Amino acid sequence: MTSTTRVTTPFTARTTAAEILDGVDLTGRRIIVTGGASGIGAETVRALAGAGAEVTVATREPARAAGLVEEFAAAAPGAVRAAALDLADLDSVDAFVAGWEGPLHALIANAGIMAVPQRQLTAEGWELQLATNYLGHFALARGLRDNLRAAGSARVVVVSSGAQLRAGVDFDDPQFTRRAYDPWTAYGQSKTADVLLAVGIARRWAGDGITANAFTPGYVHTNLQRHLDADTMRAFGAMDEAGNLVTPSYYKSPAQGAATSVLLAASPLVEGVSGRYFEDDNQEAEVVPGGPEPSTGVAEHAVDPAAADRLWAYAEQVLDAR
Repeated sequence: MTSTTRVTTPFTARTTAAEILDGVDLTGRRIIVTGGASGIGAETVRALAGAGAEVTVATREPARAAGLVEEFAAAAPGAVRAAALDLADLDSVDAFVAGWEGPLHALIANAGIMAVPQRQLTAEGWELQLATNYLGHFALARGLRDNLRAAGSARVVVVSSGAQLRAGVDFDDPQFTRRAYDPWTAYGQSKTADVLLAVGIARRWAGDGITANAFTPGYVHTNLQRHLDADTMRAFGAMDEAGNLVTPSYYKSPAQGAATSVLLAASPLVEGVSGRYFEDDNQEAEVVPGGPEPSTGVAEHAVDPAAADRLWAYAEQVLDAR
């Protein structure tokens, strides 16, 4: 799709992943979902496998996906399998890529971490949120490019966040070597990097029949919030004074949070769409200035082609230097 017209769909923020795929037959499609053992990842897996796809749950602890594997074992043997993948460990990414054989119809970069309280670095010297949310997925996608190409028409889906509005990639100090580490700035930077990953793939791999898009799933109670303290959860309206989780009206169920992921990975409604960012209402977002004011849309800095090229080159430098 070359038009710049914003994409709209008949779905809403309350549409579930299964409803997105109602009537869609994914038999023969092979799909990877990183972090697919819980939360919106698990609901993504359920919807895709329920529509006939063969889904691989790529997770640090494959045993955590045992329930999902068993869930489909009787009715659709082999529909769901689990494989080890630690996105913060590039050797683990390499091993996963080496173990994958045959075509890949969709890669869903779903795994992530949020607001890690203290600055942590990986073996490659990358700040942990940027490494896990972006670099690991960059390495995975790059490693699987031939498999995506072999599918003939493949899609990459990157789970980002509205946090991309708040922070661009600081190319002068992306690893917080000199500036003070802030958990939310680091998270926002990593989520901007995720959108730029989709933009970069769209710019480079279109000739391979590969499209890429990013999106925000909205607010959902998942393990992603495990690093948040009680005060922060209360500020979100997601915890009461006694420390019990509550669900505000603007929160979504995991099945609703997974809807945009399966829309971009498998719906015929977005065939050929690439390099875009979608809101959690299953519509393409408006491009807006980044900063503290906007609450919806995608920041200009997150879809800037020059920034996408610069970040791509930066990641390649790290990977090629290993």
